[in-house]
Amino acid sequence: MTARLTADFWVRAYLTRLRLADIPVYVTARGDPTAGAVIVKCARLDGTATAFQRSFDLMTGARAWVVLADGAEPEVDALLARQRARDPDLWVIEIESREGRTLLDESGLSD
Repeated sequence: MTARLTADFWVRAYLTRLRLADIPVYVTARGDPTAGAVIVKCARLDGTATAFQRSFDLMTGARAWVVLADGAEPEVDALLARQRARDPDLWVIEIESREGRTLLDESGLSD
């Protein structure tokens, strides 16, 4: 059995990794510190953005980050506002990266 990290602990660790990589990051919505879900939005500074959410593969049980929305930044923001209205425990992390770097594929963040 694996211990689950609290949302707050994971978010703080993620913010540190991004800052160490010189990737600007902001917490735009704080969710439940213990069990809130996390959405990561990457604004590419060209009017577009991608939002990622954690998902489970029902067949294998593996966790992975999947694209929740991709397109014009105002449309992605509108989707995130709707998600947040439905789930006040939701965390929203916003990254600014022209290259679309999120570090979500790195060890410890991808699994």
